Amino acid sequence: MRVLIADSFEKSGLEGFQAAGCDTSYQPGLKDEALAREVERIRPDVLVVRSTKVTEAILAAGPLKLIVRAGAGYNTIDVAAASRRGIYVSNCPGKNSVAVAELAFALILALDRRIADNVISLREGRWNKQEYSKASGLYGRTLGLIGLGQIGREMIPRAKGFGMRITGWSRRLTESAAAELGIVYKASPVEVAADADIVSVHLALQPQTRGLLGADFFDAMRNGAYFINTSRAEIADQEALRNALRDKAIRAGLDVFAQEPAGGTGEFADEIVKAGLVYGTHHIGASTDQAQDAIAAETVRIVRAFQESGQVPNVVNLAKATPAVCALVVRHQDRPGVLAGVLDAISTAHINVQEMENIVFEGAQAAVARIHLETEPSATLLEEIRAANSHILDLALIRLHHGA
Repeated sequence: MRVLIADSFEKSGLEGFQAAGCDTSYQPGLKDEALAREVERIRPDVLVVRSTKVTEAILAAGPLKLIVRAGAGYNTIDVAAASRRGIYVSNCPGKNSVAVAELAFALILALDRRIADNVISLREGRWNKQEYSKASGLYGRTLGLIGLGQIGREMIPRAKGFGMRITGWSRRLTESAAAELGIVYKASPVEVAADADIVSVHLALQPQTRGLLGADFFDAMRNGAYFINTSRAEIADQEALRNALRDKAIRAGLDVFAQEPAGGTGEFADEIVKAGLVYGTHHIGASTDQAQDAIAAETVRIVRAFQESGQVPNVVNLAKATPAVCALVVRHQDRPGVLAGVLDAISTAHINVQEMENIVFEGAQAAVARIHLETEPSATLLEEIRAANSHILDLALIRLHHGA
């Protein structure tokens, strides 16, 4: 299997691909037209990326079968275009959770003690203990979590270690689940904002989360509260955040920005860093050796599974529902041509197949095929299929109430 890696990647991962027998081309820094040309030239089966954007032009340049985002988010990949072309998109969720949680707490502590300002003053030869000895401290304060996936949950034991009270919201969080986590349940992000001294955001960027934290959210935050975002800048309305920084003395710790350079280096022009007390890092939440080794290992596992079985772990772009209205269940002897005949009859009747699987029983003498159909076949067609092949043991039709 031919693999093109277009971003920086750990040595352990490269060795993993080599051990798997992959023909690997490692070209970090490829992007845009240069990446499209290379996909066209070497015709890889798999493309591995981190921050590099994967556009429809890149997807169209060669016979790609799988895109692996060596990280959790995949908003830099044109997933819709990949889906139209039947290209799997996979990611490595959870492998950077500890690293991101560690950075979130580093930003919280840095804001509270104004560590960056301390360092700048010292380097400029100025001693100002009177100014920098003003800090609130974390013990007994309330941390509000927006999003309680793997990263959000990694925040909980760290906050408890500092003696903090924790409140949180996510779309799937229930009161009972919150109680099990040892946190206070809130019904909305606004309720979290109103209750917390520090708010930390841990959501994936999706259509329903883009701009989720708007003016109502920041209006609800307490004056002087801290806002931490190590997920995606677009989750917060940037104008509303700037207003809160200016008008409510909000302190912000940001690892993500709306105007980030496309590559690892470049000019940075996002004005939000100048709007009040903002500490920023360079989108480095996942950038620890531990996290990168774990992500590399997961990337290799995904590619290896695809190479050996055709199945893709962590795939993100399979349909959650199809137009299928029924499932044709064919119990049959495991002989050549049985399913080919069934599918040929279905095709002749102009019925579209949505999904199918064929499960073979021990001994490889019999199997059961489950074929999801977009249109219900007639009783006459079913009889024709049954009569056409003596190796068909039974046919059954299951109506699907909500598609499949």
